[in-house]
Amino acid sequence: MPTDDMQYHLRLREWKLNNLNNKMASQTRIQNLRDDPLAAARSVRYQSMIMRMRQYADNVETIRGRNAQVEGYLNEAVDLLQRVRVLTVQGSNGIYKQEELAYMGEEVDQLLHEFVQIANAHAGDGTTLFSGFRTHKEPFRAVMGRMDTVERIISVDYTGNIGRNLAEISDGAIAETNMPGNYVFWAENENIYSSVDATTYQVQENTVIEIDGVAVELKEGDTIHAIISKINSSAAPVKAALDPVKNSLYLKTTVPHQLWLKDGETEPGKTGTVLQDLGIITQGQNTPPANKAGSALSFGASIFDILINLRDRLLEGDIEQLGSAGLQSIDGALNSLITHRSDLGAKDRRLELAYSRIDYETPVLKELNSNEIDLDLSEAVTELKMLEYTHKAALQTTATIMQPSLLNYLR
Repeated sequence: MPTDDMQYHLRLREWKLNNLNNKMASQTRIQNLRDDPLAAARSVRYQSMIMRMRQYADNVETIRGRNAQVEGYLNEAVDLLQRVRVLTVQGSNGIYKQEELAYMGEEVDQLLHEFVQIANAHAGDGTTLFSGFRTHKEPFRAVMGRMDTVERIISVDYTGNIGRNLAEISDGAIAETNMPGNYVFWAENENIYSSVDATTYQVQENTVIEIDGVAVELKEGDTIHAIISKINSSAAPVKAALDPVKNSLYLKTTVPHQLWLKDGETEPGKTGTVLQDLGIITQGQNTPPANKAGSALSFGASIFDILINLRDRLLEGDIEQLGSAGLQSIDGALNSLITHRSDLGAKDRRLELAYSRIDYETPVLKELNSNEIDLDLSEAVTELKMLEYTHKAALQTTATIMQPSLLNYLR
């Protein structure tokens, strides 16, 4: 019994020495959850919050870097339009000859090419800046055609989508990381007038229509007035009305951008036909933006359309169209770009404040976590020395008391 007791206490003390050595080596007082369950639980929460803060900080830095690139391209686009405005004012004065106006038109043509390059700009990682979710595809396609034996841009089509990438910058707070090109480079509100009389129209079954990515739910039996009311009460940046001339559906955007319209799915594999029946989009074609019905009247120009029109007027020497109409369109395009640039600045200010908050909260969380799990080194050293001393004394005492006898040798 004395031998067993001595061995038990010696091994217990050796375990305490080993455990304390491990704590000192790892600089934490919690090696296992049973050491302090409550402190361990709080530490796990703090460490989780610290990891989230690091990810939020990375997200903010990524977004701000991308926004800085976008701002640079928008500044270049504004400068380009300012030059086009100067040329428009000069061309509308009526003091230049046809040949001189043509020279101005050639400069606008070159500026148009540069504008397409700006709109198709890439970020540092190779993805496009203004193509929505289609970040590996150029958002704008220039359609070439011959004008007076010269190959020129005759139209520019948007091939991206309206997707807005989102990133979390704090718990429950989301920030957009991109700007779709059919918003940024659109100069006027788009208007679509259907030619289909909708006076007696009723929805045949429960369905959904999508306007700029916002789903508008329609019920069986909804009339055109109910449809208009639901569109106007939705979050979509568009207003609907009944055209008093043709009694047809009329849509107008509330901010300059290209309308993105499609019939939603009524059930898997089956698409509704409300917008098709009302003559807004083409029958059987549900892929925007090239799905607007040919019979519908559409108004609203992109910045590319305005530049193409001004170039053609200068090349033709049509100074009448360069005056008030030309300047008004250019001013609208400039206002749209400046608005987006201001919006970008406001978002960057928010991100700057979010980063400052993260930069403040992270050290606080680290300190709270440290209070829960950190080891008091001076106390640990004192305890270790005490254990070493008592262990040494126990070994000496055991050696004195447990003297070997004849039975030890016989055994």
